[in-house]
Amino acid sequence: MATVTRGPSMQKSIRVALDVETARIYGRHILEGIAKYLKTTKPWSVYLEEHELDRDPREFLKRWDGEAIITRSILTPEAVDEIKRRQLVVVDVGDMGPPTEFTRIQSADSVIGSIAAKHLLERGFESLACCSFSKEHWSARRREGFAAEVRQHGFTASCYESWRAGKQTWQHEQSELVEWLRTLPKPVGVFATNDLRGQHVLEACRRIDLAVPESVAVVGVDNDEVLCGLCQPQLTSIIPDSERIGYEAAYWLDRILVGSTDAPAAVEVPPRGIAVRQSSDVYAVSDPTVAAALRFIREHACEGISVSDVLEHISVSRSWLERQFRKYVNHSPQVEIRTVQVRRCKELLKSTTLPLEKIAGLTGFDHPEYMSVVFKRETKETPGRYRKRHADGRS
Repeated sequence: MATVTRGPSMQKSIRVALDVETARIYGRHILEGIAKYLKTTKPWSVYLEEHELDRDPREFLKRWDGEAIITRSILTPEAVDEIKRRQLVVVDVGDMGPPTEFTRIQSADSVIGSIAAKHLLERGFESLACCSFSKEHWSARRREGFAAEVRQHGFTASCYESWRAGKQTWQHEQSELVEWLRTLPKPVGVFATNDLRGQHVLEACRRIDLAVPESVAVVGVDNDEVLCGLCQPQLTSIIPDSERIGYEAAYWLDRILVGSTDAPAAVEVPPRGIAVRQSSDVYAVSDPTVAAALRFIREHACEGISVSDVLEHISVSRSWLERQFRKYVNHSPQVEIRTVQVRRCKELLKSTTLPLEKIAGLTGFDHPEYMSVVFKRETKETPGRYRKRHADGRS
């Protein structure tokens, strides 16, 4: 059982501080979960400040007087002493420090690492690696979960670690990452313990012209859609259920406030799944010529290329390329071209309001009518229906 520090006598409106960072997607989703819970129960009087991670909770405690806290801050012994002195009820949703005596709700980080390993193993990668942060509890748990899953399949994972922020220059960090990537047997699947780390890996690959995902496939964590979209190519990312973390934290805080003594010491919330994007949407290919063909298709399919253009680029016969594609990716080069085009069509239909004529031009089709025929053949629905269905899902 977690230690429960009881607050003062119950009031009509409980004063609760939400010590959760607002600048990152993970923290904002925790706040969304708390908000969802509050729609189902008596509202709290909420205190919230805009801030980043890494602040000392004692700072805002000087400015606020209330009964309870949901916190993402690192609870140092001094912070715990101040919380006890104030007789505050606490639920900890942090993951940067070691567990405390308060109920903690956090992501199942080892499961996140395991899912990343399974994703890469399913794509045929036998060379596997993890890019992590030094001295970060959450990152270490994800790394350990990844390594354990890899070992279960008879492989080992190389690991690179460095400080999370502010410890060295960007140029120095990139130089070290480049040297590490050069040492890895290719093709290699790399698990980055969050999306920002994934962006670091992708940038290092770009600097030395390592083909992603053909030579290096990359998987991140957090599914920060803005950051994943800024990556080139777009970053595959595991989706933590941080909204559920917020909901569970609010639920258990309410339970403790009304006198419940059954609050768990810890709750680990499994991730929702994985958003597969271009950075890992490939099967491991050891043949460098086939890898070069796949990269050429990925980069130029939406320019309207044909198989003849691929053959001209890599200087092999059509029969050889057809055989090798069947061997490594289980379909023809033409199917690969269409797959890339249709995937881009889906992205544009979901994320823009561009007319079909414009989308056809951006995806390598001469006419929107032909694009619609190909799209329906591949997806079993028209572009208009696909767009409407995803628009309905957002509303």
